[in-house]
Amino acid sequence: MGWNVHQILLPKSDVANNLAIPINQLPGAERHLVVGNHDLRSTLELPWDSISHFVELQDGPQNLPNTLCHYPMITWNHARKGALQFFGHVHDNWRGSRNSVNVGVDVWDFMPVTFADIARRAKKLPPNKHWGDVEHRAKLNT
Repeated sequence: MGWNVHQILLPKSDVANNLAIPINQLPGAERHLVVGNHDLRSTLELPWDSISHFVELQDGPQNLPNTLCHYPMITWNHARKGALQFFGHVHDNWRGSRNSVNVGVDVWDFMPVTFADIARRAKKLPPNKHWGDVEHRAKLNT
C-alpha cells in the first residue's frame, strides 16, 4: 500500500497526461493520497484508492495509529503513546522532529520509504522544542 502526503506539482495541462501512468507504477497494490495545498482537481481525479486530508494508519512494532497529514503538527492522537506523525508540506526545509517526520520525496532521495525507515530517522531527529508547551504532562518517547 502506498501513501502520498507530499503534493504533486505539474502544470495543470500536464497532470492528466503525465501522472496517470506513474501513479499506476507506484509500488503497492493500493495508492492513497493525503491532499496537499498544491493538489489540483486534476490530481484529485487520478485513480487513487482513497483521498483524505488526514489519516490515522496503524503500523510499526506496536501497531499504533500513526497520523498522516500534509502539514507538520506538534501533537496528534496517540502522540503521548509513541505514535508518529508523517508530513510533507515543507519540502526539504525541515526534516521534522523526533516524533513528527518529513516524508516528502525530496528528503528521501525521491524514493518510497517504509515505517522502519521513518522510525530510524525519527530517533536521530531533535525533540520538537514546543512538545512540552502542548503536552506538558507527557514525556517524549525517544
